[in-house]
This record gives sequence, C-alpha cells and structure tokens, in this order.
Amino acid sequence: MALNDTQIKNIKKQPAAKKFSDGGGLHLLVTPSGSKLWRMAYRYDGKQKLLAFGKYPDVSLADARAKRDEARGVLAKGIDPSRKQKDDRLQAEADKVKTFGLIADEWLAKIEKEGRAEATMSKVRWLVDLARADLGDRPIKEITAAEILVPLRKVEAKGNYESAVRLRSTIGQVYRYAIATSRAENDPTFGLRGALTTPRITHRAAVTTRTELSGLLRSIWGYEGQFETRACLQLMACLYPRPAELRLAEWSEFDLDKGVWTIPASRTKMRRQHTKPLPKQAISILRELHKHNGDGKLVFPSVRSRVRAISENTMNAALRRLGYATDEATAHGFRATASTLLNENGQFSPDAIEAELAHVGADLVRRAYHRAQYWDERVKMAAWWADELDELRMPTHDIFS
Repeated sequence: MALNDTQIKNIKKQPAAKKFSDGGGLHLLVTPSGSKLWRMAYRYDGKQKLLAFGKYPDVSLADARAKRDEARGVLAKGIDPSRKQKDDRLQAEADKVKTFGLIADEWLAKIEKEGRAEATMSKVRWLVDLARADLGDRPIKEITAAEILVPLRKVEAKGNYESAVRLRSTIGQVYRYAIATSRAENDPTFGLRGALTTPRITHRAAVTTRTELSGLLRSIWGYEGQFETRACLQLMACLYPRPAELRLAEWSEFDLDKGVWTIPASRTKMRRQHTKPLPKQAISILRELHKHNGDGKLVFPSVRSRVRAISENTMNAALRRLGYATDEATAHGFRATASTLLNENGQFSPDAIEAELAHVGADLVRRAYHRAQYWDERVKMAAWWADELDELRMPTHDIFS
C-alpha cells in the first residue's frame, strides 16, 4: 500500500527498525531513534541490493518516488543504480575542483608555451584576473551566463567598453579550452553577444596623401632629438612594420648583406614568422645604427638601460614634438599610409601588399602563396617605396605635386 505524507508524519519511533513500503522497492526505514530514511531495495546481477535516497522530510515523498523511478530506469538499461549513484557523487566532487580559476591558469600556461609574446600574455593575464573575483572559485560547469555578466558589467561601469568586450572573448577562450579538455560542455559567453555596449572604433591617425607624407618625411629626417628615435621613425616610414615589431627588434634578426629582416613568430600579431625585404635605404640606416648600438642585443635600446627597448610611446611622443597631433599621425599609422599609397599606385598586386603588411589570407594555401610567390614582387615594391620616400622628401616635391 502506497504511503502518504500524513501517514509518514504520524509514524512514531519504533522499538526496532521497521520498513514502511511505498511500492516499487521504495520504503521508509524508521529507526528506534525516530529517523525516517528512504531506501530502495532491488536486485542486480542476481544479488539483493539497497539504495539510499536520504532522510525525510529533507527528501519529500514526491522526491523519493522520483529518485525511485530514475533508479528503475537506470536498472532497466542494465546499469547498477548504486554504482551510478557513487559515480555521480565522485563526478560531482571532481567538478567542484574544476574551477574557472584553475582551468584559466592551465589555459594561460598553454598559450604561453605556444609562444605568445610577453606583452600579449600580460594583457591576457590582466583580463583573466578581472574575472577571478566573481568566477575564480566557481566550478566551471556551474557558471551561468548571468554570473559571467557580473564582472563584464563592472568593467563596463568604468566606461571601459572595449575591455569588457575583450574580457567576454577571453572568458570564452577559457571555456573553449575547458570544452576541449572535457571539463565543460558549453560556452555561456556565446549567449552574451549583443549584451555589451559596442565600443566606438577609433582608427589610428595616418597621413594618406603624397603631399601630407612629403611634409611628414621632411619633419622626421630633420628631427633633432635622439638619433635612435629618428632612425626608428625613418624605418617605420620605410618598412611600415607594426611598431612593436620594430622597437623590440634584435640585431640577430637582420641580414644586412642579403637585405632581409626576419621577424620571429613570438613578436608578430599572428604568431607566424614574417620575413621582410630591406631596401638599400633601410640597410644604410641600420648600418649607421649598428655603429652606435651594434655591440648590444637590441637595435633600439632605452636611454636608461641597454637591456630594455625603447617604450611604446617613444615614437608617438617624437611625432608630437614634430608638431603632429594624435589625430594627425601615429607610429602605427605608417602602415595605413603605405597600404593606401601602394594600392593607389597600381604597380603592385593587392595580394603582394597584403603579404608585405603580414595580413592574414583567407586560408593556409593563400598564406603560403603570399610568402612564396610574392617575394620577388615584394623586393621590387620595397625598393620602389623607399625611392618614392626619397623623392617625396625633396624640397622641390611641393612645386610639382
């Protein structure tokens, strides 16, 4: 006969342990102390076994019946419910130590081994740390999208919209690593797309006409500050690499006799080695620099320490001293300048220009084609561009432009 709540509540403690059946193997075991314990008797592999569901009223009659039905379903599949119950408990305990913080640390160690630049690692660690206070100790499987939104909103509240977007992306990368290593089943950040304020994109200032570039070049070549800073700006104009690729350059990367600069993968944006042809003008600047700094490791050492490179602000600060405001010219802007004017010129294929800029092609085949097939064209383009800069620096340029 099935039990009901009134009957269960009225059961008093027994002189000896007594079972009150509810059917389907489920019964309430009442002890001499008055405890009321849910149990389920069943047979598995020819043996009588017992499953515990907890204590009444912590586990209600309805809950106990639901657990019985679940166990019977497991048994119907040929699985021992007691074994499954133990496995589920062990899995739950294991999941508790698979916290977001621990898995994030694993992921950070992984990408560092893969050769991420230290500057990149510092930024990623900083982003992960922004999430630690709210998510670090939480089992990664249990974290919801609403919980992830908490640290994102904190960053947004400070007006740091771009950082909030990057934080969401970084948390998503931790989740994708957790999924790949069987510690999570889904990425809650996917559902947060569109929840954050979209940052306004501000393009880095750059001169994009020959007349503007003419004036900028003359200002750079006439710069009266540090010799190394002037040379750095000259090479930025001539070679248009990413600023960090140049300011952190080491002498071992240059083969001045062959006219080649090999930028290591650890310092490129896409983490792939990038080789650039050096025109004669760049080689001349580098040879002169070598007379000053060739006895050290760095091409552009800091004035305070020869083992540290010039700072990120050195080139931009020099441009400010030359009279160019932040919305007029930046070190990174030389890339846009070269891209614009080279494409407008029409002598060189867009793919060769993209290859020289180390932009990513649509697929691996395209990237390989960029590196292998366009080298000769890039060598000619480097020479043409350097000659063009020489012409633009001539005082007579303004008369004929």
